[in-house]
Amino acid sequence: MAKLKIGVLVSMGHDIESEIKKVRDLNLSSCQLATWDPESYTDENAARINKACAEYDVEISALWTGTPGKHAWNFTEGPTTIGLVPPDLRAMRVDALLKGAEFASKIGAPDTITHAGFIPENPNDPLYEGTIEALRTVAVKNKELGLHFCFETGQETPITMLRAIVDIGTGNLGVNFDPANLLMYGKANPVDALDILGPYVRGVHAKDGEYPTEPDKLGVEKPMGDGRVNFPAFVPKLKSFGYAGALTIEREISGDQQIADIKKAIAILEPLC
Repeated sequence: MAKLKIGVLVSMGHDIESEIKKVRDLNLSSCQLATWDPESYTDENAARINKACAEYDVEISALWTGTPGKHAWNFTEGPTTIGLVPPDLRAMRVDALLKGAEFASKIGAPDTITHAGFIPENPNDPLYEGTIEALRTVAVKNKELGLHFCFETGQETPITMLRAIVDIGTGNLGVNFDPANLLMYGKANPVDALDILGPYVRGVHAKDGEYPTEPDKLGVEKPMGDGRVNFPAFVPKLKSFGYAGALTIEREISGDQQIADIKKAIAILEPLC
């Protein structure tokens, strides 16, 4: 089996070229590109990205499509602000995700990714059906463009995510598996969660973290190796499901320490790939 690629998550900010160059400066050839601004989905930016990727020989494994409006990354406001679960935000966010799919096709990204939100555990919850319909709309658009639409793990338990995938049923759905998020939201042990979601994994955020210890706050993200994700067990099990994509390092800080932590993560992952 071929070795897994190591990538890094980069932001589609104003200086797109520098972000793509950062991937090559880390001696990597793969990245996920992330943006929260639908206004950035322009033909000019697509051309800039395609030119920079060709210049630095970098491939984009997925476009991480954030959505407009308030997002509260906690357990108290999160259910009413994140993803497509809040009814008052759905239409605006579906529109943004449809635009994201169109942009992904222009930059050659095979997948789009987003946080669906705190999908209700109870499929009879009044919010469940509307959430599924909104997600189906986005999935159908991705399918028309030849793309996969992927759920990022975090706010929902693995079985709830699996139920949503089956209920949407478009055949082009996948999971961007963030093991740290499963810990930080207190939803699952990531190694065990592969037993539920392993066949659907199309992308991975190589990130570390801890379980939450306060009722209203998420667990803390950590540099790889300092948290609770057991990468020596996680990566081989991931590969046992036939995963052949990238391990995309995500470190949610900035500056010199971010680069140092990314390099540390590369050193941990390379022997496992």
